Amino acid sequence: MSAREEILARIRAANAGTPDPPPVQRNYRQGGDHAPGSAELLDRLEERLVDYRALVHRCGDDGIPAAVAAALAGVVPDGGRVLVPPGLPPEWVPDGVVDHPGLTAADLDGFAAVVTGCAGASADTGTLALDASPDQGRRAITLVPDVHVCVVRAEQVVQSVPELLARLAPTRPLTLISGPSATSDIELHRVEGVHGPRTLIAVLVSD
Repeated sequence: MSAREEILARIRAANAGTPDPPPVQRNYRQGGDHAPGSAELLDRLEERLVDYRALVHRCGDDGIPAAVAAALAGVVPDGGRVLVPPGLPPEWVPDGVVDHPGLTAADLDGFAAVVTGCAGASADTGTLALDASPDQGRRAITLVPDVHVCVVRAEQVVQSVPELLARLAPTRPLTLISGPSATSDIELHRVEGVHGPRTLIAVLVSD
């Protein structure tokens, strides 16, 4: 018997005969006051993102390529490469490099930015959710490059976190993003870019 098997066997023995846990109470508020994609929610999401020191660009559906280009122009140096997941519409970043499994973490670190879609967003908390769908790609590509440009469509924006989680599949690799990566030490010195991109740019797309 391996050490792992022995540990699991002891856990099973210790739990044998214990009663089933009581059902989880879900009497908290699960809906918001505004319909998904409403102007009020888009304004609130932008306010939260800006408060988190993220940058926000607004556009219509036909203006996504121009908005993404404008977002990248301010943060990507001349010659900087932009990474895109395999399922991102190619017209959004015509010169983007498509990610593939052969790119290592060191390779990803050589990209100036990454552009993705998203799975949903909560306006109340300013949270963007990724679930590794084709337009978002694997988790590593949104954690290693220093800049993340995330395209958020109006219909993906809901008010509360329960509404957002209800839209996500719990079996998928979920990443919840509330502003650019930042942390503070015991003396409250803020350091950005420790656990992910130093710069987050959201492109909010109205219908």
